[in-house]
Amino acid sequence: MSNDERRWRLATRHRLATPAEDVVEAADSMACLHSSDPVTVFLSARARVQGFKQGDLEHALYEEKSLARIHAMRRTLFVVPVEMVSMLHNSSTVALIGPERKRLAGMLESSGIAKDGARWIETVSKKTVGALRRRGEAVAVELSKEVPELNEKITFYKADGSVQNTVGMTTRILFLLATEGKVIRVRPKGTWVSGMYRWAPMDEWLGGPIPEVSKPEAQVGVLRKWLTTFGPGTEIDMKWWTGWPVTQVRAALATIGAVEVDLEPGTGYLLPDDLDRVPPVEPWVALLPSLDPTTMGWKEREWYLGPHAPRLFDSNGNAGQTIWVDGKTVGAWGQRVSGEVVWELLEDVGRESLAEVERQAAEVETWLSGKRVIARFASPLDRELSAR
Repeated sequence: MSNDERRWRLATRHRLATPAEDVVEAADSMACLHSSDPVTVFLSARARVQGFKQGDLEHALYEEKSLARIHAMRRTLFVVPVEMVSMLHNSSTVALIGPERKRLAGMLESSGIAKDGARWIETVSKKTVGALRRRGEAVAVELSKEVPELNEKITFYKADGSVQNTVGMTTRILFLLATEGKVIRVRPKGTWVSGMYRWAPMDEWLGGPIPEVSKPEAQVGVLRKWLTTFGPGTEIDMKWWTGWPVTQVRAALATIGAVEVDLEPGTGYLLPDDLDRVPPVEPWVALLPSLDPTTMGWKEREWYLGPHAPRLFDSNGNAGQTIWVDGKTVGAWGQRVSGEVVWELLEDVGRESLAEVERQAAEVETWLSGKRVIARFASPLDRELSAR
């Protein structure tokens, strides 16, 4: 399969050339939308849903509850259709619980907060969930007033004795409870760009506990979804995206009966019922936010990123705000302090595509209505644009 055909698949399946009818359909098409930066999920939805408004996503998340915000692959925060919660939780999130508990217990004991870290965690976790059940919803600072132990902090020092960083127990306990599927982030305190979320008991918010599914079954479901959206992809792509050991990726591929495909980076895989050729699509342009699921969908990215990784990704591998033309990343966009959207292309895209980039940049600026959004994971080119 040529890189061109991979780009044609991306255009339609990622809803960038054929918009989704609503935000739930857009999230389902992508398997999940990145939400580590609260702004990302809104801008990702805007790029995929015609006429999208911020309230559309808020309605799906907090009123209709057809979407949920959970931790899954690579400890990353995602917004996903509720039907995907069980598969993602059992395939990926559950594996975080044991190591996280052990790490936190060790921190508590070494800092002198508790002689028995595991017991301390169990006690404080129960108190925290109990406080949430009484209140219904609460932000972290409200919980720490009801559960004083959450105010404990652990300070880490550098070799020279200076403070490196301080870790609060509220953050740690809530993260652990989230990985256990006991609590969930709900509506933020503030506007749609805020990352200060309220928390609620997971079972009360979703109408019951997360259904248990065997890990192999859940992994097959997740990988089948990934192949539908991102396929074809290589083992390296799937191992990176899922965060699973390669043996588990291979086991899921074997169960699915995935078919090998020759790609320019090497051997890729497709679902056995997804082998038909894909026709070319009409020219298209998209302005995507940092950490957009399309930009972050593969580990081997040269077929769409070309030589631009040093300008469009930060040193930790996080994608910045990108401009896409016909399935390739060709530049970046940002905002000035005034809210004006500015952009830069890293290669020639032709007169018609250039005009469409200009039109879409103006559209994004209008959609933001003067609000300036600063990417938490900015690329070098993002920072250059914002500073101009």
